[in-house]
Amino acid sequence: MIAFVFPGQGAQTVGMGKALAKSFSICRDAFEEADAALGESMSGLCFEGPADKLLLTENTQPAILAVSVAVWRLAESRGLRASFAAGHSLGEYSAHVAAGTLSFADALRTVRRRGRYMQEAVPVGEGAMAAILGLDEDGVMRACVDTMSECPGRVVTPANLNAPGQVLIAGHADAVARASERAKMLGAKRAIPLAVSAPFHCALMKPAEDRLAPELRALAASDPRIPVVANVDAEPKRDAGASIEALIRQVSSPVRWEQVVRRLIADGATTFVELGPGSVLGGLIKKINRGVQVMSIEDEQGLGAALELLESNR
Repeated sequence: MIAFVFPGQGAQTVGMGKALAKSFSICRDAFEEADAALGESMSGLCFEGPADKLLLTENTQPAILAVSVAVWRLAESRGLRASFAAGHSLGEYSAHVAAGTLSFADALRTVRRRGRYMQEAVPVGEGAMAAILGLDEDGVMRACVDTMSECPGRVVTPANLNAPGQVLIAGHADAVARASERAKMLGAKRAIPLAVSAPFHCALMKPAEDRLAPELRALAASDPRIPVVANVDAEPKRDAGASIEALIRQVSSPVRWEQVVRRLIADGATTFVELGPGSVLGGLIKKINRGVQVMSIEDEQGLGAALELLESNR
């Protein structure tokens, strides 16, 4: 069985989607819908930049969503169908568009505000994130707990549980730096500060969650056509209400990507198709389980290769 997976923030590049829009009307239409929904040229930002504007969180999130949906529509038009869907952080919105839970236009407008609220939740420079490599989840949690016990009132917690030996932490900048050093003392191979604009998926994002919650609950949502495995608990969401609540909780909760992938495999997924810019998720999935088939589609060549591979497996 096939699972569609959708990338999150960090996958963006200037020029993404441009060739697809030029070659395929179904992709061109998706970008035109995005421009209309947002009242500005999101397509122009994806295709031409500038990079510094694309990197603004409130722009990055709808831009990646637009590209992901354009790629998904093209893939489905060529006969690709999935039994499950999931997305990494922002990508969970793309998954719900693909599953029919949310309309494309509503998702675009929502993630634009989501990005803005997340950016505004913590003053620039006060928060930080770091990637802890080569230390298991328990070790990273210990580094964070020890740091918070030594620094009352400061926050640092696991934010992205991406794959074995790859955990991102987030919180106050000084606490993240201290927890990074503690993690290395506990055996981490590396602790890499990340160039991000806010400390995503930690308790410091609760103000953003509180702002976004009533807006998400006000959306017209439908029961997903296929289960969407949520970041917050790695459980498949099969009704509209549970889907929306998971998206709300996701803002200040860790992304449990390794658990998401393991749940999809346990439920029968044997092939993962990454739809959207980049191939980060494909790499993480192979680290989690080398026995599954992984393919990434972000352009016409990727689509052709995926279709050829799937056909050869029949």
